[in-house]
Amino acid sequence: MSQLHLGLPPQSLVLDSLLRERFLALWRACLLPGALSDPVAVWSSLEKRYAELHRRYHDRNHLAHCLEELDAAAGHVAEPRRVEMAIWFHDVINDPGSRDNEQRSADYFRGKADGLIDRDFIDAVVGLIMVTTHREPPSDPDQQFICDIDLASFGCPWECFMRDSSNVKAEFSGPEEDYYRGKKAFLQAMLARPRIFLTDFFNARYERQARDNIARLLDLLDQHRD
Repeated sequence: MSQLHLGLPPQSLVLDSLLRERFLALWRACLLPGALSDPVAVWSSLEKRYAELHRRYHDRNHLAHCLEELDAAAGHVAEPRRVEMAIWFHDVINDPGSRDNEQRSADYFRGKADGLIDRDFIDAVVGLIMVTTHREPPSDPDQQFICDIDLASFGCPWECFMRDSSNVKAEFSGPEEDYYRGKKAFLQAMLARPRIFLTDFFNARYERQARDNIARLLDLLDQHRD
């Protein structure tokens, strides 16, 4: 049912409207009975975060892409509302160079949801956000799905993959050599996995293209070093 398209420019009023209405519907559906919340205010604070000027990759287009991938896999996800809520908040804090963005994003969500949404739901969403660090193996299938959704752009065609890689680099504020060193280590770790995509759905959808993209980019990074 997805109506979100990556071809729309980041500032598109159409994209903004679709995202807004989708988030408001989800937030309202997850509220406890009688909870006093202003969903529009929550959306406004979220929107401002994703519109920060330094964002080149982790912006509203990334949200739209993740939601499209969730929609494609919806029939396989056990708790789609939890996974979708985690998608909305998993990159809400984006401090270039920081290693605790996911923790701060999880804390941000908890602060917005505390007392308004069921505690078990909140805890599950926090766990889903935290697993997008990709440092620890997911503990359940829905955590596998959000990891695969977050990495789905690795499996897009080469030109799209390189555009995304350039946008990720544009967000990095440190020395260029630090970026290349960290990027290469991350890509090598991805390629060393038995499976980049943990779910059968996304493995069949993107694994081969992702491995080709990563191997090709690693070759380019080696040429840069030389």
